[in-house]
Amino acid sequence: MQEKKRHNIDWLLLLFVIPILGAGLVTMSSFTGDGNFFFRQLIWVFVSLGFFFGFSFIDFRFLKQSNILVSIYVFFVGLLLLLFVIGTEIKGARGWFDLGFFSFQPVEFMKLVLILVLAKYFSRRHVEIQNIKHIFISAFYMLVPFTLVFLQPDFGSAIIIFVIWFGMTLVSGISRKHLCLVAMAGIIIFLVMWFGVLQNYQKARITNFLHPLADIQGSGYNAYQSTIAVGSGEFLGKGVGYGTQSRLKFLPEYQTDFIFAAYSEEWGFVGSILLLLLYGLVLWRILRSAQYGASNFEILFALGLATMFAAHIMINIGMNLGLLPVTGITLPFMSHGGSHLLTSFLGLGILMGLRKNERATHKDDTQKEFLGI
Repeated sequence: MQEKKRHNIDWLLLLFVIPILGAGLVTMSSFTGDGNFFFRQLIWVFVSLGFFFGFSFIDFRFLKQSNILVSIYVFFVGLLLLLFVIGTEIKGARGWFDLGFFSFQPVEFMKLVLILVLAKYFSRRHVEIQNIKHIFISAFYMLVPFTLVFLQPDFGSAIIIFVIWFGMTLVSGISRKHLCLVAMAGIIIFLVMWFGVLQNYQKARITNFLHPLADIQGSGYNAYQSTIAVGSGEFLGKGVGYGTQSRLKFLPEYQTDFIFAAYSEEWGFVGSILLLLLYGLVLWRILRSAQYGASNFEILFALGLATMFAAHIMINIGMNLGLLPVTGITLPFMSHGGSHLLTSFLGLGILMGLRKNERATHKDDTQKEFLGI
């Protein structure tokens, strides 16, 4: 196997991420009386960029060792369990560790760990993925954190965990027959959750998706105010600092879940399209890294990372536009919060570290890698 040393940092990717960070910071700075959001987020931006550059110099091929990945996976599962004992409840979900000077959300890091575990698992079993047992074994890795996160209850993060598994399962080479079986299993699980697991407020969010204006003073209030904010921005927006829905606090969680609505109100349709274009370019650069991955582990990790970002973007913007239920999903690189921002840059840092070596892969070499020879 031939390896080629290459410049591993994708500066073009970073160039597309920086304006998104700036858009989030500018939007936060316009919130009247909430300047702390801006300064706290600015600190997390510098910390996250530091980890990004630090991780980019590490050769992460050691993560291909099963014992290391399993240990990391078990550690974060343990943290999710510990939340039920000493976790801090915020907005009805016990999903945070409060350390006084800062708090962090383990589920954000668990998403990244799950991508690594699934990338390792599928990379060694690609040629025999037609065996349906690998679908269920990989599902087990997903169901453990999914269940623990769902019981917090954090419905939004649980959805992301499921989407990561489902997306990586699809790109691993699953057959159409198995895809149908997985889809049927998903429908059955949803029905069981609807009738026996979901709380009334969670059902209300989904019901409100079908009838968004049925209860605008109750379960539909957040989505209703968000659509007003997006619509009031019109074509060019009201201008930075003139978004009335966020400034007057009609729009809830305008610094996290609904920052896209706050941004759209100030920047309008044109600004929203530019933001979506930047996200598209970020995903393109991640997929570009997948295309030149040294092995299937690197390829699958990049695809899993792209799946996580795409899920966050689509679900968050969808709920801001009233097209999807409100689930409490952050918008990558824009929403206020250190855990998700740090995790996002850690993921990109690992991706840069995995770009250190590029291999000219031949068919026989690939088969040997798959078979573990």
